Amino acid sequence: MSDEQARPDATEAGEPAAEPVDRHARVVLVDDHRMFRTGVQAEIGRTETTGVEVVGEAADVDQAVTVITATRPEVVLLDVHLPGGGGVEVLRRCAPLMSAADNPVRFLALSVSDAAEDVIGVIRGGARGYVTKTITGTDLVDSVFRVQDGDAVFSPRLAGFVLDAFASTDAPPVDEDLDRLTQREREVLRLIARGYAYKEIAKQLFISVKTVESHVSAVLRKLQLSNRHELTRWATARRLV
Repeated sequence: MSDEQARPDATEAGEPAAEPVDRHARVVLVDDHRMFRTGVQAEIGRTETTGVEVVGEAADVDQAVTVITATRPEVVLLDVHLPGGGGVEVLRRCAPLMSAADNPVRFLALSVSDAAEDVIGVIRGGARGYVTKTITGTDLVDSVFRVQDGDAVFSPRLAGFVLDAFASTDAPPVDEDLDRLTQREREVLRLIARGYAYKEIAKQLFISVKTVESHVSAVLRKLQLSNRHELTRWATARRLV
C-alpha cells in the first residue's frame, strides 16, 4: 500500500508526502490492554515515515521480561500498572539489560496515571522518562528517539514530581492503608475522587463498568469507608487527587 493510500486524509488536505526518515528505533510495547497496544502500533509503528519499528508486545510482567530479553529493543514503552507486579517489577528484572555497556535497553513509561507515586516509582526503578497516554503520536515518536539518545523525557507537569522527590533525601512515609490497595484499585480510587462517573472510568481504563464497581467495593471495604464522598475526602487528605 502506498503512503497516499495509507493516509488519504493527508493527501486530500494538501499536506506534502512524508519523507523517509534516516533514524530508526526498535521498540517493545508493554501494556495490558490489547486495543491500546494496537492503537499505538498503528500510530507510531509506520517505520517508513516514523522510523519506529515495533518488534514485540507484552501484556504482563512475565511476557514483558521474555520479549524484552529476546528482542533487546532500544526503547520499551512501559505501562505502570501491569498484572504480575507492575512496571517497577519489569524494570527490576530487566536491570542488567539497562546497565549493559553496549546497546542498553531504555525504558519510557507510558501510562494513564499521572500520580506522583507512580512517576517516582518507575524513575527510581530506572526508567528514562514518563509520559501520559494523552500524548500525541508525533510527540511520542519524538520522545522515543530522545530516550534512545539518553535524554530524560517527561510530560510537563510530571517533571516537578521527580525534581521534588530527588531534591529530598527523606524516604516517603509508608501509608499502610494505601498499601492495601492494588495498583488498579488506586487508579479507580483516584478517578472516583476526581469526580469521574463509573462509565467514564471504565472508558478511560479500558475496563467494564461492572469491573469498576467491583474495584470501588473493594476499595471501600479495605479502607473501611461507606461511600464515594468519604472516599473522596480520604484521597484528598492524602493528596492523591
